Amino acid sequence: MPGNGEAVTRRTEVRGGEGSAYVLSRGVVVLFAVACGAAVANVYYSQPLLVTMGHDFAMSPALVGSVVTLTHVGYGLGLFLLVPLGDLADRRRLIVAQLLLLVLALAVVAAARTAAVLLVGMAATGLLAVVTQTLVAFAASLAPPAGRGRVVGLVTSGVVVGILLARTASGLIADLAGWRAVYLASAALTALLALVLYRVLPRHSGAPPTTLRYGQLLRSTITLFAQERLLRLRALFGLLIFAAFSTLWSGVALPLSEAPYFLSHGAIGALGLIGVVGALAATVAGRLNDRGLSRWTTGTALALLAASWLPLAFTRASLWALVVGVILLDLAVQAVHVTSQTLIYALRPDAGSRLIGGYMVFYSIGSATGALAATSLYTVAGWGAVCVLGAAFSALALLVWAFTRD
Repeated sequence: MPGNGEAVTRRTEVRGGEGSAYVLSRGVVVLFAVACGAAVANVYYSQPLLVTMGHDFAMSPALVGSVVTLTHVGYGLGLFLLVPLGDLADRRRLIVAQLLLLVLALAVVAAARTAAVLLVGMAATGLLAVVTQTLVAFAASLAPPAGRGRVVGLVTSGVVVGILLARTASGLIADLAGWRAVYLASAALTALLALVLYRVLPRHSGAPPTTLRYGQLLRSTITLFAQERLLRLRALFGLLIFAAFSTLWSGVALPLSEAPYFLSHGAIGALGLIGVVGALAATVAGRLNDRGLSRWTTGTALALLAASWLPLAFTRASLWALVVGVILLDLAVQAVHVTSQTLIYALRPDAGSRLIGGYMVFYSIGSATGALAATSLYTVAGWGAVCVLGAAFSALALLVWAFTRD
């Protein structure tokens, strides 16, 4: 009996057959990866900076957590309201327009003088950072079906590196020039990428644009969930694994900035580089999916995710335990994420932006939930309770896989 990945691949060849005349070179794939990494980094820059932001604006620990939460809320809204436009409009123009608006949002964050303006700016940044998913859908549409997993894996590896460098770069820049400089630097990079992408990307993808109106487009995103069981299941995996991911990365800055470590922004951010193995997992997972091994990849990764919280629980006693836990967690999350995106895009290539956007809504819900829960729980119960929460998210995802085997 063929695995789920094999079945979806055959289905794509029959239903998609959308091979584009545009040849997707490795250089353009790398550009997609860089742009995705730079865009998604804006969602994560604040994580090593939460303590300093809280001090600057006299925010309570719970309100500090809302900096991350509102960013992800904005991201979730963008996934539902903006990403589906990729099936309707010229994706190149859509991508460039979102990047230019993102430049303005980043400028608002950098210039904020009150907590209210900061939170509005962060929400707008999250809303527009969903250009990442439009880029992923565009790359997937340009790739040949037999190599789509590889392309999605390579592009997603850029997302992973962007997330990791976001923490490191924001910490180092904040130590040198203050946290506002982080967002000014990102605004400059985003503007440069908008220019390069406008000149390099093709005007049209392989799949023809839909004839639906905008309201119908949004309703059809919901309809796709009703029609596609695999989409519902993979969305649930996305919610749970990114709740676990956000639980770690939103909460870990708190114990590391306290006794016995008292680490600087740069040191906390540099710890994110440990998870570079996640980029390797993204590319490997994509290739495994092309070979029809998506089920095995998902189960193995979810088992590693659940196991990662055991060493993470000993973070206060040993930084080496934290290192081991971070490697396991990042590897597992990215492997499941790439596998899910590749499988769901193959369901309906003509609705690729809506499928990926709908799936990522649940990613955003999970990330926001993990961020808010971790910072609030740490305040009342400490790091051990945060680890129990992360382990619960991870174990639930593994349990769902064990019963569904998809």
